[in-house]
Amino acid sequence: MSTGLVPTMGALHDGHRALLRIARAENGRVVMSLFVNPTQFGPGEDYRHYPRDEQRDRRIAAEEGVDEVFVPTVEEIYPPGFSTSVSVGELADVFEGAFRPGHFLGVATVVLKLLLRVEPDHVYFGQKDAQQLAVIRRMVRDLDVPVDVRAVATQREPDGLAMSSRNVYLDAEQRSRAASLYRALELRDAQAVEGDLDYFEVVDPDTFEPCAARAGALLIAAARFGGTRLIDNIVLEAP
Repeated sequence: MSTGLVPTMGALHDGHRALLRIARAENGRVVMSLFVNPTQFGPGEDYRHYPRDEQRDRRIAAEEGVDEVFVPTVEEIYPPGFSTSVSVGELADVFEGAFRPGHFLGVATVVLKLLLRVEPDHVYFGQKDAQQLAVIRRMVRDLDVPVDVRAVATQREPDGLAMSSRNVYLDAEQRSRAASLYRALELRDAQAVEGDLDYFEVVDPDTFEPCAARAGALLIAAARFGGTRLIDNIVLEAP
């Protein structure tokens, strides 16, 4: 019987439900981890205020047929004296890695620990976090981790805004402007973003090196709307 793992930081939304449903359809056993990982938050980021509602998350997991919710403590994941981390090199230093130094070090380390704890056959991540997906795939490949990494399409609100736990931070005016991030990607026009743009670039989906627009490449973007920073991407199709 195969096991599917869906790593989450809680604050579940319909994007997480999509991950859980696909994992449920493809595996005999589904495990969802629930852990707000402190090492992937940088100085001034929202670790202390990140939305947490374990009871609600457990209810959603049960509705989607999850067999086990794994909720480790920070002390379990990072016991006293913990000093080891996982680096995937240059891939983790560009774009999100440049704007959030150390972020992917924290992501890769905690995901590897979760994979070692659960030992799944498949692990599921959303396409919205495309660079995270590339980092995990690189780590799994380079370290010979016996797991299949599955990508699930970005789930969107009716106006195109990518579903994210951080969307709850947006006030009404910011929420209206935030939808421009996806519109700008669809238009291939950075000037259509109605926020403070961090980057807007076509990249290779595996290396995140800038490349010419081509089928299969990613157009990635990040912008701030008020105090909330959002990311998104689309996969380019053939001209």
